[in-house]
Amino acid sequence: MNLHYSDFELFGLPQRFAQDRAAIDQRWKELQREAHPDRFAAQGASAQRAALQWSVRINEAYQRLKDPLKRAIYLCELLGAPIDAENNTAMPSDFLVEQMEWREALDDAEGEDALEELSARVLSHRKEMLARIGQLLDLEGDAPAAAQQVRALMFIERFAGDVESRLAQLGQ
Repeated sequence: MNLHYSDFELFGLPQRFAQDRAAIDQRWKELQREAHPDRFAAQGASAQRAALQWSVRINEAYQRLKDPLKRAIYLCELLGAPIDAENNTAMPSDFLVEQMEWREALDDAEGEDALEELSARVLSHRKEMLARIGQLLDLEGDAPAAAQQVRALMFIERFAGDVESRLAQLGQ
């Protein structure tokens, strides 16, 4: 193994957005078994340190590959379209209007039913965006357009977290 491999190379996966989560999980387990520091105990401390480095690297790759949003961010960056969410917050006006409507709906939501309905709308939109990101990356090869969609998805993920927080507050 090479520490400079991409996450996809490290896991032996094709460099694309669409991935089989079960295959990612299985490969992670295999790699962790191969790199576990205990397997290198007889080879001394330096071999164990190297194995620990590999284990950390494998875990970092796994965290990126298993999460669709993190995987999309990583893939956009690999393809030369960094997300740069801190400095690039430009969004289409229709998306911003939708976000304001969702915020108002969250502020006005009274009760679990209203919050569950809002959550369902947000999750449906998230699913559509993930499909669009997959199409842009895997079929169209348009990483800059995918990066814009990823930035929008980051907003949606944060909002979904806000809805979940409100639901949790009701449950207390």
